Amino acid sequence: FDHQALDDWILVRSDGTPTYNFTVVVDDVTMKITHVIRGTDHLSNTPKQILCYEALGYPRPAFAHIPMILGPDRHRLSKRHGATSVLAFRDEGFLPEAMVNYLARLGWAHGDQEVFTREELTQLFDLRQVGQTPAIFDRAKLEWLNQVWLKRLADDPGERERLATAGLGPFVERLGIAAPAAPLLRSAVTGLAARATTLAEMAAQARFYFVAPTEYEQPAAGRLLLAALGPRLDRLLGRLAGQEPWDEATLEGACRQLAQELSVKLVDLAQPIRLALTGRTASPPIFSIMADLGRDETLRRLRALRERVPPG
Repeated sequence: FDHQALDDWILVRSDGTPTYNFTVVVDDVTMKITHVIRGTDHLSNTPKQILCYEALGYPRPAFAHIPMILGPDRHRLSKRHGATSVLAFRDEGFLPEAMVNYLARLGWAHGDQEVFTREELTQLFDLRQVGQTPAIFDRAKLEWLNQVWLKRLADDPGERERLATAGLGPFVERLGIAAPAAPLLRSAVTGLAARATTLAEMAAQARFYFVAPTEYEQPAAGRLLLAALGPRLDRLLGRLAGQEPWDEATLEGACRQLAQELSVKLVDLAQPIRLALTGRTASPPIFSIMADLGRDETLRRLRALRERVPPG
């Protein structure tokens, strides 16, 4: 820095309030900050702050300035680009693991590797490898990375419980569902991790685990709810009422057997079951959902669908 280019700067305003460059030095000293890593927009403040450290007799921290994060339009990231704070992304359902991973990869790379644990970042990250050009914030890339982490945590028995109760649970409660059952939260995480990009999206998709559908997806419902479906549902209800044991494999076997008896394809039974239990035509494996919901709830939802079938 050229000292000749530095002007006299104000430490305290006339009303007694300290200015930023003075305050930040005192704050960092008080907090025992040893490394300051920030955007290049603060580069011009650095010489004044260094002089302040020296004048106060404090050791100065190590400074590093990295390129700014820009929006897709290559302008400085701001509210017009959507969420810009870590807390805002957290409230949208982005995982800490995904945010740390994504932010570390902005302007830095380690070969072609995209997914990093915190332990890997601790070992591999090097400021000297950070690029010199501004990084472009790509929300689609962040969403992809968040889904990768959702699947990774859901597949880990040790992390699945935390993801279900501490992660998904609060988002389900936001939907007005009080005290969602932990077993159903775990089932939702297992079934929906590959289908959702955020916890908020997963919670919306998981609603059927906790609340029976009152409306059925169109136009599929119109194609399925025909008079011919009535007798099939009656046979299905009769078969399931006495089904033992009530688990995914046994339920699939029972439905396959019934489909053969009715001379229909398995999908001709599975899709109405899916519609009854979830209100939709796409969901996690339907026999898994039947096992998760239990006999009583499954039969109740099937009977509700049966009532919507027109008479023959």
